[in-house]
Amino acid sequence: MATMTAAQRREEARTEYDAFLKGCPTNQLLDRLSDKWVSLVVSALAPGPLRYSDLARRLAGVSPKMLTQTLRALERDGILTRTVTPSVPVRVDYELTELGRSLSLLLLAVKDWAETHIEEVWEAREQYDAGDAAAS
Repeated sequence: MATMTAAQRREEARTEYDAFLKGCPTNQLLDRLSDKWVSLVVSALAPGPLRYSDLARRLAGVSPKMLTQTLRALERDGILTRTVTPSVPVRVDYELTELGRSLSLLLLAVKDWAETHIEEVWEAREQYDAGDAAAS
């Protein structure tokens, strides 16, 4: 194995986690976090734990398959925990971990920004679309 100079080690460390590089793990994590269902699940769980059925009702439009896939991915990434309580029927609760709670602050801010600025975005879209129609 070749020996690296101090400058080479610094350069490698500098680019080790570069989200702009496709193969970087941080790029893959950003890809996961940018999924709309991830944002909405984390935001829905921010106030506290919810059962699967409560999450499904809260997230209008999510299919059971997509919700299950999203929950499994977030559990794998350490963002939430899944607790099964043996009963009839079985009770399954989801709760953010400490890591998930730190993420929820950011995602709630993005959700709040979207709710606050949607009318401005609609207006910008209408102006853009009107400009495109006039240019054609």
